[in-house]
Amino acid sequence: MVKNKNNRTIWGARIKKSSSTLFQKIGSSINTDKKLFKEDILGSIIHVEMLFKQKIISFKIKNKIIYGLKKIEKEILKNKFEYKDEYEDIHMNIEKRLFQIIGEEAGYIHTARSRNDQVITDFKMWITSANKEINKNLNNIIKTIIKISEKNIETIMPGFTHLRNAQAVSFAHYLMAYVEMFIRDKKRFSYNLENLSECPLGVAALTGTSFNIDRDYTSKKLGFKKPTNNSIDTVADRDFVLDFLYSVSTCSMHISRIAEELIIWNSDSYNLINLSDKIVTGSSIMPQKKNPDLLEYLRGKTGSVYGNFFSMLTILKGLPISYFKDLQDDKEILFKSNEILNNSIQILDEIFKNLKPNKKKMLELANTGYITATDLADHIVKNHSMSFRKAYNITSSVVNYAEKNNKKLNELSIEELKKIEPKLTIEVLKIFNLKNSVNSKKSYGGTSFDNIKKMILKYKKI
Repeated sequence: MVKNKNNRTIWGARIKKSSSTLFQKIGSSINTDKKLFKEDILGSIIHVEMLFKQKIISFKIKNKIIYGLKKIEKEILKNKFEYKDEYEDIHMNIEKRLFQIIGEEAGYIHTARSRNDQVITDFKMWITSANKEINKNLNNIIKTIIKISEKNIETIMPGFTHLRNAQAVSFAHYLMAYVEMFIRDKKRFSYNLENLSECPLGVAALTGTSFNIDRDYTSKKLGFKKPTNNSIDTVADRDFVLDFLYSVSTCSMHISRIAEELIIWNSDSYNLINLSDKIVTGSSIMPQKKNPDLLEYLRGKTGSVYGNFFSMLTILKGLPISYFKDLQDDKEILFKSNEILNNSIQILDEIFKNLKPNKKKMLELANTGYITATDLADHIVKNHSMSFRKAYNITSSVVNYAEKNNKKLNELSIEELKKIEPKLTIEVLKIFNLKNSVNSKKSYGGTSFDNIKKMILKYKKI
């Protein structure tokens, strides 16, 4: 092993005194950004290959640097790499180790680049992978929901507005609403990839470089579509971080809404679903309790994700363009939100796999609250040449009569109905059947069984 002749910080030739212990602690980001080691090593390999192609460094130096970088990657993967706080970040930790392995020729690695463009390149590559990983997890939960939906097309439950019984729906239709949410989330994460497609490498600190580099080459080799257009904007830009955090926040919000709904449905007051013992916890004092803690965890974690998003917005709001130390927090904020979301998606997927609808209770609750009232109003409009508002008033009178006489709508006789509206015939009684009510909603996107089957088939093909 070649001894490292310069074990000082990179700027040690200019700044003569060592940083205070407190400053080193604050300035070090290695515990956070060591996640970027693969991207950093790949970026450095492509960078030195470009330097050789452009005849900026020799073939020998290029090969030695790449040899050293690959050796470092193996050490990290085998947990044999020693990270040091005094070298601040993953970039300098790798560079210092490269000096130890190949000697002074390691100094060529930083030719025509700065940590400013280096870190943004690494970060964009990492976030690109993160977007794709989240979409894989979203695919998994979508598949789980579709599988449950297939088994519950004819499971009838009340649909709610204001948490009050509104109209009859299929449980599968309710579940497929969650699929729509997650499909929109997938689109958001996919859209992010476009704003991640420009390569920062080569803009150096903020002005570009005087070396004859080939940014198109490095962009292509690193999987980007093209290089960025303005060097100052490149080192200042964190829009791609905000895009990701916004997408994570929206997806977390969807998960929180679903969690809240499932908590309500699992409550003793509703009892519409049962949760397996695998996904509930007990009480330290009340032996009978089975608590939906995982769902509450999902609901709570959304607050942390929102906080991270607003933290990043706040950091950027008063920041002049170019690079500032304020931006060091971007990685910790994003890494935390990414971890929370992936955990949340996987937890919710597990919850769905251990959830069963209480079909009897769903049907029982659907038979309360006069939820076929709108069906009656629609029937009057279609069969008796009345405006909807007039039909609405007649239906209100029917509901008032049923409520006063403590009857459900399907318990009313044709004679009772005709006293309120003489034009009604015995055919009207069919519309009070819940299955008929659900199947009558045939408009595109409606809850009819045929519609649901078509949507399930559509998404299974996708």
